[in-house]
Amino acid sequence: MEIQKMTRARGEIIVPGDKSISHRAVMLGALANGTTEIHGFLRGADCLSTIDCFREMGIEIEVNGGDVTVHGKGLNGLKKPEKTLYTGNSGTTTRLLCGILAGQPFDCEITGDASICRRPMGRVAKPLALMGAQIEGEYCPLKIHGTALHGMDYQMTVASAQVKTALILAGLYADGETVIHETEKSRDHTERMLSAMGADIEVDGLKITVRPGKELKPQTVDVPGDISSAAFFMVLGAIMPNSEIKIKNVGVNPTRTGIIDVFRDMGANMEIVNERTVSGEPVADIIVSTSNLKGCEIGGDIIPRLIDELPVIAAAAVFAEGRTVISGAQELKVKESNRIAAVVTEFKKCGIDITETDDGMIINGGKPVHGADFATRSDHRMAMSLAVLAQRAEGISTLDDGECVDVSYPAFFGDFYGLGK
Repeated sequence: MEIQKMTRARGEIIVPGDKSISHRAVMLGALANGTTEIHGFLRGADCLSTIDCFREMGIEIEVNGGDVTVHGKGLNGLKKPEKTLYTGNSGTTTRLLCGILAGQPFDCEITGDASICRRPMGRVAKPLALMGAQIEGEYCPLKIHGTALHGMDYQMTVASAQVKTALILAGLYADGETVIHETEKSRDHTERMLSAMGADIEVDGLKITVRPGKELKPQTVDVPGDISSAAFFMVLGAIMPNSEIKIKNVGVNPTRTGIIDVFRDMGANMEIVNERTVSGEPVADIIVSTSNLKGCEIGGDIIPRLIDELPVIAAAAVFAEGRTVISGAQELKVKESNRIAAVVTEFKKCGIDITETDDGMIINGGKPVHGADFATRSDHRMAMSLAVLAQRAEGISTLDDGECVDVSYPAFFGDFYGLGK
């Protein structure tokens, strides 16, 4: 598909619901004893995969637009699926299910699409094995033999919310206390939601303690807009001339707001307004207008707070004056694509001065950029980031796969081009 060009980007937008929260609301709603109502649910392919998997395990789930009703059957209410659970392109569904299924009284198998079958699952299976979990395979398909789990005291080796959450969920089924020590703070939606549902969970800095035995109570969950989706419009508003975009109802959980901190460091014209709390999550409106960005260094404990936004942050760095260095971002290699290699390869097609490093990239910005024929690798965040980049590139740019945005933002291109009218 050819990427249409805009001369400016102005207006207000509401991005789809947070993907991480949507996944967790369905999963924890299924494990609660009663009916959980979810509003603002992200109807992207990944989150629909989560719904499909829990339906296969006997959970009744109703979907009406962005409203989802989950009729939970309690922690011990799942039934053995009659067929292999298919998680599509969703790493979150796959890895979090490992934590839930490890302690069930039945065996099952999980698999996904070609991309999921290339993504490493041993990073979840190995720490779960320390709790007694029996998971065969380092890549999908995985065979999970449900068994009795034991509590443990575990030091995380990577800053990964997916690994952490899988261990927390397994801890709900263990025979004793599970203590998890994070290396750096990663997104904490699971901890917040479990606490609201009455689970015995404590968070003390980087230490999380989970004790089994508490029944989960159903909730009404209002899902805020996903800051990972808002990021594309933040960058678009900053790099386009004569532009101002207001993104309404965005989740600004402090474990997710690394892009806001980076934008401040880059000198973006940005306001955070109408701050409030909804369903236990901080929410705000974000206004970004045309900016004279400058390069900066991005690394350390901020990386887990913006890992999904790094491809589009790299696009912002292309139009910033000076050098931007991204480091400590090894997690990008195990996303839907190896996003370090993907960003560097595709950006170089435009004549961008970008260099790959072992754990990130170096971008020398402020130079002319020309259009190119881009390969998305069927990675939704790459496709959207390249669409943003192409707005400031001279000449025509194309994407080999625009439909991959359906994973997290099915209406992306309509919303995107609507700001140029």
